[in-house]
Amino acid sequence: MEKYLNLDAYHLNQAQQQILISLKLNGPQTAAALAKELKITNEGARLHLLKLAESNLVIAEQESKGVGRPTSIFKITDRGSILFPDAHADLTVQLLHTIKEELGTEALNKLISAREKDFTKKYNSAMQHEKSLEQKLNTLVNMRTQEGYMATWEKNADEYLLVENHCPICSAAKECEGLCRAELNNFKNVLGDQVNIERAEHIVKGDRRCAYRIKPKSQN
Repeated sequence: MEKYLNLDAYHLNQAQQQILISLKLNGPQTAAALAKELKITNEGARLHLLKLAESNLVIAEQESKGVGRPTSIFKITDRGSILFPDAHADLTVQLLHTIKEELGTEALNKLISAREKDFTKKYNSAMQHEKSLEQKLNTLVNMRTQEGYMATWEKNADEYLLVENHCPICSAAKECEGLCRAELNNFKNVLGDQVNIERAEHIVKGDRRCAYRIKPKSQN
């Protein structure tokens, strides 16, 4: 869990950390669902959620489904999301802003392009012996998770979904959308020209996560 959370400002026990990670990975959930996942009682889950809510790390929203009492659905707050790494956000944003203001957009684009080439080279090196798309995806999500993106992939019928549940460069990406374009280009470069890739969800645009649809061209 240490690879996901920065806990310097909070004293959270293991169950509370697991709850935050689950909400980040899987989205809003009920106390009962979290209790089942953590293998604790419903009351125990509610007590942990109450502690997290008191620190404004999670918030409960009421959801009505037909007759009966509304169900409380818990989701992570902006303050809770701050516990996940954001790659020296303030300094990065300041540097990007300074480069753009002092050296111009062209210099900033060259910087992003150089970063893109470095990342593509690193990913290609790690995947040089991978033959299948699924092998490449396994390597890619492991590398992205190590970099703080909390990445997973799943197969849906004839296509794949690459998911990044966290963005450790989110503040920088909001300052410079070219970083997001470079990320998409990276995936296209390392997964090869035998697949089509498109972004389906985007954290910068307000979605809970970034997600990419990947479909082999032979199945189009």
